[in-house]
Amino acid sequence: MSETVSFGYEEVSPEEKEGRVGAVFSSVARKYDVMNDAMSVGMHRLWKDKFVRRVKPREGEQILDMAGGTGDIAFRMAAQGASITVSDINQDMLDVGIERAMEQGIDGLVWSRQNAEVLSFGDRFFDAYTIAFGIRNVTHIDKALAEAHRVLKFGGRFFCLEFSTTEWPGFKEVYDAYSHHLVPKIGQAIAGDAESYRYLIESIRRFPPMPEFEKMIRGAGFKHTKVEPIMGGLVAIHSGWKV
Repeated sequence: MSETVSFGYEEVSPEEKEGRVGAVFSSVARKYDVMNDAMSVGMHRLWKDKFVRRVKPREGEQILDMAGGTGDIAFRMAAQGASITVSDINQDMLDVGIERAMEQGIDGLVWSRQNAEVLSFGDRFFDAYTIAFGIRNVTHIDKALAEAHRVLKFGGRFFCLEFSTTEWPGFKEVYDAYSHHLVPKIGQAIAGDAESYRYLIESIRRFPPMPEFEKMIRGAGFKHTKVEPIMGGLVAIHSGWKV
């Protein structure tokens, strides 16, 4: 049987998933940051601030921000003096990020269209690899993790911010109802696209639970892995080291 992968609640071929995910992000690129504020009531900003504090970017470091699209994580890390390469498979997302950087007067970022599963960078090039709210959209997560490990220097660190499943009693049911029923309607009202946001919510449900994803990170060769749940696991910061 031919391989299938999840696209939300559907099972599709890897080629179809890559194309459909690309279409989703091309559709939502212009309203992506506005929708993040609307969907999370602004809390995504706090999550990203905490994420960058955990990464601890330092002056002189080379950091790859994968699926960095609109620049939210990159801008925060660049402010700490690190040299940031912002990569994304979707050029529309990168274009929004470049425009935002110009508007905010942020210079010195490298913008590079990349497939997380097949990076063009050399071995052992980066001091840190970050990916925020992007890895669940990768077709083959194991390949992306292997590439993250490959491009990191020895002593390099991997950090991933991603939605998961909250373990707070009662809150899970409330959030499930909100995300499945209201988020697509918000997406239609703000971005004119309910279906893309329906997929984005479904992709959260199909993403591996925190212990399983940590096991995948270890399987890619990372050591000293750690999971830091936020809001009971609604969001989680995953980390590991290449040693």
